[in-house]
Amino acid sequence: MSALRGLMGSRFAQAAMLALSLAGCATVPPGAGSNPRDPYERVNRQVYEFNDVLDRYLLKPIAKGYVWLVPSGIRLCISSGFANLGEIRNAVNDILQAKPVGAATDTGRLAINSTLGMAGCFDVATRMGLERRNEDFGLTLARWGAGTGPYLVLPLLGPSDVRDGIGQIPDSYASPISYIMPVRDRFYVMGARLIDARAGLLDATNLLDQNALDRYQFTRDAYLQRRYSLEYEGNPPLQKEEDDSGESGPGAGGTKAAPARPEGAETKTAPAQPEAGQTKEAPAQPPSGDQR
Repeated sequence: MSALRGLMGSRFAQAAMLALSLAGCATVPPGAGSNPRDPYERVNRQVYEFNDVLDRYLLKPIAKGYVWLVPSGIRLCISSGFANLGEIRNAVNDILQAKPVGAATDTGRLAINSTLGMAGCFDVATRMGLERRNEDFGLTLARWGAGTGPYLVLPLLGPSDVRDGIGQIPDSYASPISYIMPVRDRFYVMGARLIDARAGLLDATNLLDQNALDRYQFTRDAYLQRRYSLEYEGNPPLQKEEDDSGESGPGAGGTKAAPARPEGAETKTAPAQPEAGQTKEAPAQPPSGDQR
């Protein structure tokens, strides 16, 4: 075991050094930083490149090995167990947001899955009609009027913004993992959670690699849109997209869309007008018998 930990530590150090050396070579397109939601794009792209290299040469290979070695049933049990621990954070933030129904739902999920679901291994609560929610302190700050602030890419943690980055600090105290002692065991559990989370994103990152022309921009826009949707619990108000003129919106550089027409509404078409120079034809007369 000690040899394995030493090997992983050595590989992490090598990957980190490689990531640092390549981060300075990140491609920065012209006009970077002009988006009002991403004024620090030049620095963000450097950090994104660091995270990407670290992921490509360390986390992704470990996640693939984890998927190959561990049966899917056990992996599902582990993922559900970590998600069950997240119900504590959800319930705490629902209370801070004055959402009693949400707090009751999250608390009920925690109680049911921790008992009937065998420490969260099985998601019994969802089968009983208690859907999983997603709350954090960043959303709590949004609930009470705090703005998002500029988009940020955090080292190792990935996409964020000023509000959500600050929110991660109190959220860490709502996780039971933060109280595991000794500290060495805590890091082992945190590492297992990281590998499990990375394994769950393998298909998504493969799709990103295949289809995204600019992986940084795709990731940024997807993050901002998802957080905007979570802020309004999946039902955000209509809002204009951002453009180069600085108008605000959840996306970056999007095209303004026309208001949606209600389903079933018909569009009235104006009657065709005769072209200039043409005379209107008289209406045809019905036949009135033989003409002499």
